[in-house]
Amino acid sequence: MKNHPMVCDLETGVCGVAGEEELGIIDFNQPKKSIEVYYVTDPICSHCWALEPVLRRFIEQYGHYFNFHTIMGGLLEKWGDGPVDPANGISGPADVVGHWREVGEYYRMPIDGTVMMNNPVQSSYPPSRVFKVIQKNQHDAIAFEYLRRAREALFVFNQNIADTSVMIDIVNKLGLDGVAIVNESEQTSGQQLLNEDFDLARNLGVRGFPTIIMMNEDNKGLKIVGGRLFVNYVEGLKQVLNFEELQPKQQPSLLSLLGKEKLLFSKEIEVMYDLEKSEVISYVKKELSSDQYEMKEILGECYITTK
Repeated sequence: MKNHPMVCDLETGVCGVAGEEELGIIDFNQPKKSIEVYYVTDPICSHCWALEPVLRRFIEQYGHYFNFHTIMGGLLEKWGDGPVDPANGISGPADVVGHWREVGEYYRMPIDGTVMMNNPVQSSYPPSRVFKVIQKNQHDAIAFEYLRRAREALFVFNQNIADTSVMIDIVNKLGLDGVAIVNESEQTSGQQLLNEDFDLARNLGVRGFPTIIMMNEDNKGLKIVGGRLFVNYVEGLKQVLNFEELQPKQQPSLLSLLGKEKLLFSKEIEVMYDLEKSEVISYVKKELSSDQYEMKEILGECYITTK
C-alpha cells in the first residue's frame, strides 16, 4: 500500500508515489537571453527578401539565445533628379528592374520587378512607417508578418506597397484596422517613430541592408553585412556568446511552418529542412495531405500556400 497514489507515507511525508529525493534544487528559469540581435532592413530591399529563408531558420532554431529587433533603415526617401545609387547605375525606378531580377534569380527568391516600370514605389518610407505603428501598437511578431506580406506583394505580385490602398489591404488581412493604422502612420508621430529607427541604425554604424548586429551584455558584438549563409549567422552567435557549441531547437514541422507563414517558396523549404531543390515536391507530399496546401509556380519557382 505504501506506493498507492492515494496513500501518504508517514516516514517521507509524501502523498503519492515516493522514491524521489526529499530535498533538491530545481531551476524552472529559461536561459537568460543575453544577446541582442538587431536586423536593419527596408521593405523594398531585394537582398533582404533574398535573406528571408536563412533568417527564418536562424530565428526558429536559435531565437531562444537572443532578443530580436527589426530596425527600419530608410533605403529610399524619394527619387531625385540625380542618381540614387550611381555605383549600380540606378537613377530612377526603371533601373531597379534588372538588378532586382538578377538578385531573384541568383538567390531563387522570385522577383518580377515590372511594378517599378508600371507603378513604381516612390519611397520606402510609407510602408516603413506602417511597420513602426504596428510594432508600437500591437506586437513585434505582427509587424514582422506585415513586412513579409509587403515584400511578397512588391517583389512577387507587383503591387506598389507605398500606395495607401495596398497598405490598408495588407494590414486588414493581418486582422488589424488598416485604415486606422495607415492614417496613424501618416501623422507626425509616425515619422518620429521612423526617425528613431534611423538614429539607432546610424548609431550602430549601419550603412547598407541587410545588416545584422549581434551584441552581448558588454556591448561588444559582431556585424554581418549583406546576405550570408545560415552557418555564418550560427558561427557569429557562437562567437558573441563565447560558446563552443549551441543547442538548436528542432525545426518546426512543415504543417506548423506553413500554418504560420501562409506562403512558402521552394528555397525557403530547402533551407529550413536541408533539402535539394529536386526533393522539395516529394517532401511536401510526404509532410502534408492534399487538403492542407496548394502548390503553384511563379517565375520558374514553385511555392505552396494554405488552402
